[in-house]
Amino acid sequence: MRANQDLGAPNLSRRHLLALGLAAAPAIAVAQEMDEAPAPTTPAAPVQQPVTPPGPKPPDWNRLRALWDLDWGEVDLSAMLFASNPKPVREAITRHRAALDRNPVTYLEHNNKRLQNAARAAAGAYFGVPIEQVGLCESTTSGIGLVYAGLNLRYGQEALTSVHDYYVTHESLRLASRKTGMGVRKITLHDGATSASTPEIVRRVVAGITPATRVLALTWVHSSTGLKLPIRAIADALKPINATRQPADQVLFFVDGVHGFGVEDTTFPQLGCDVLVAGCHKWLFGPRGTGVMFFSPLALSRLSPTIPSFLAHDAYSAWIGNYDPGPTTAARMTPGGFKAFEQVWSLNEAFGFHQGLGKPHVANRTHELATLLKTGLSALPHVRVRTPMSPLMSAGIVSFDVAGHSARDTVSRLRSWRIIGSAAPYAEQHARLTPSIRNTPEDIAFAIKAIAAMG
Repeated sequence: MRANQDLGAPNLSRRHLLALGLAAAPAIAVAQEMDEAPAPTTPAAPVQQPVTPPGPKPPDWNRLRALWDLDWGEVDLSAMLFASNPKPVREAITRHRAALDRNPVTYLEHNNKRLQNAARAAAGAYFGVPIEQVGLCESTTSGIGLVYAGLNLRYGQEALTSVHDYYVTHESLRLASRKTGMGVRKITLHDGATSASTPEIVRRVVAGITPATRVLALTWVHSSTGLKLPIRAIADALKPINATRQPADQVLFFVDGVHGFGVEDTTFPQLGCDVLVAGCHKWLFGPRGTGVMFFSPLALSRLSPTIPSFLAHDAYSAWIGNYDPGPTTAARMTPGGFKAFEQVWSLNEAFGFHQGLGKPHVANRTHELATLLKTGLSALPHVRVRTPMSPLMSAGIVSFDVAGHSARDTVSRLRSWRIIGSAAPYAEQHARLTPSIRNTPEDIAFAIKAIAAMG
């Protein structure tokens, strides 16, 4: 029998969550001018208030598990795919859904713009970005598609990416090139993820940039091998190149950040890129169908919206008055339309949950479990770990091959042990296990035992 048993899911009140040190929401100060809803006759949806910041000690990770309504008869090591929501997020979604069912029009009118801006502010507080530089999207895929479709490039200019990047980046750039005539070029960043180094990666990126390069499109953590790129070092290497160019010709650094976002203890300014897109329903354990886009002012000045915005403060007045709404803003990059609003509006609780736990604690725990898994797998003679051992070059994804088994066969055999993993959807497939803060060392030991039995 497995060591990690069902801890139950008690009906935890906010007082109980505070006692656990687990309930939190950032202080959200949404600019008054960004909330144009009339004074409500129906009570407005509450925005969570700040709580005591996390202390120097990490949370009790075992007690934390009680906040998820997972089937604890399974070992879910697939945080990178699709999240189960913790209790504070589930309750927020339920609260908004019930209110929409009771008063769909009035609740929407009184809360939509305010709560979307609260979500933007919460994302900005989490990632060190002003609300004016935060946009919302439905997923990493939709956000990546929006930003590359918004590139104002032309024939003779190019986007540079790598052969290691995911389908979404490659396909979004290909589709954009068909519309604008821009070029797309792919380079190799390393000869193997486990031997890759920061100097080598930076050298190859710099060598790949030409006078025609206007966009560098890379991924923070590769979902194939789990390699974490040195985003800050790459951004620093671009500075002397951009210093010789006019703003319109500088190389913008775009990042698919989904497998670092919600794991790493860093901020957008610390990373130094110009655009970062991430879904919130993976490592952040946020509402499904939600994502965020972070922009530098320079990036916004060179992008155009693709889908009409309902969030920009002058969106409708510009249309009615027949005038140009002006420069691109993050609000204008946020697609309008009717959505699963109860999910979008609950982003505030997802960011608050992580802030309450403490980003350093989340990062340390995720790396601790991933290192434990990599170390255990590396000791098995029939297993080849594809992810770098160092936390400097990896995050929470652990990719590996089992001799005599395809990646899909490995995943299937693990399912027979009720261990949930996945196979990387690339030409060269690897099996993947991705531990997160809801897992335990016993989960890791159980997975290693199952893989050892495949030898």
